[in-house]
Amino acid sequence: MLKKGSKLNSILTGSCPKCQEENMYVDPNPYHLKNIYDMHEECGHCGLHYQIEPSFFYGAMYVSYALTVAIGVAAFIIAKVFIGLDLIASFAAIIVALLLLMPVTARLARNIYINIFVHYDKDAAKKK
Repeated sequence: MLKKGSKLNSILTGSCPKCQEENMYVDPNPYHLKNIYDMHEECGHCGLHYQIEPSFFYGAMYVSYALTVAIGVAAFIIAKVFIGLDLIASFAAIIVALLLLMPVTARLARNIYINIFVHYDKDAAKKK
């Protein structure tokens, strides 16, 4: 499932989308909020420059929006349908879920966005 070379591997691990050898982030833990968006300039193995163009990751906001909506809907359904909470408590569950998962959502959005534009190259590390 998470074989090297798959988009899912790069998205879930935060590794370089081109060679998948190195983590893109300076601090791999998204819950260290001070460093949540700190990324290496380029991959140490294949040389991929992560900031493909100026303000590249602004597009990740749209991906983040989609992820946030999906998490909100899932939290509401779990709280209302499966647990049986009332409407106010279900909306509170959405807020709690979004706040707790915000760092993960922010990182996943960036990972998904860069993986849309950069594809795996098994020989990328050798070419550098």
